[in-house]
Amino acid sequence: MIRLFRRLLPLLFLVALGWFLWDKVEPTLSSWGKNPLDIEPKITVTHNTVLEKIEGLGRLELVRYQFKDVVEYKKEYSRFLPNAKVALIVAGNAIGCLDLQKVRPQDVVFVGDSIVRVALPPAQLCTWQVDHTKSKVYSVENGYFQDAELVDAAYKYAEANVRRTALQSGILAQTQQNAQKILRPMLETLTGRQVILTQQTAAPQMPARR
Repeated sequence: MIRLFRRLLPLLFLVALGWFLWDKVEPTLSSWGKNPLDIEPKITVTHNTVLEKIEGLGRLELVRYQFKDVVEYKKEYSRFLPNAKVALIVAGNAIGCLDLQKVRPQDVVFVGDSIVRVALPPAQLCTWQVDHTKSKVYSVENGYFQDAELVDAAYKYAEANVRRTALQSGILAQTQQNAQKILRPMLETLTGRQVILTQQTAAPQMPARR
């Protein structure tokens, strides 16, 4: 068996060498029969990325509001000219969160062996934006060769309206409610204690010196 293996070893080596050479040469041989214009061009990309800033993020997103709106934005150029007008179908969203980096050492209080009280920072509106992938321009009238500027102004108004509507719809209160539903069970699992979530109180103001 050993002698047979020794006899076959050179043959196996030649087969492996032939396969290796064919694998290297075959793409070149195949390209000879093609139109040079059909060969994929070589692409070279040069990067010069600079890290400018590192931020620690402690925001816990707890609720997302999604909105649909039809926005009609008008702009009056002159009383002698018809108003410029753009109509948008807008999709937007807003996210309520808690910034856990604002939790102070005095905000975590252990009561006995079974309870821990945690004072959470106020809820805040983390982000609000127009989802351009789900929004579109319905119509533009009398743009006077300034259609792009008109559409951009309409989208900025729509984005500001997303923020205003989210606050009016009670997103901050909903964020606090979701903290009780989501954050409290997580903390109880981690600590093995009953967790009571409260709200931070403002730090006492020092009287101004006269």
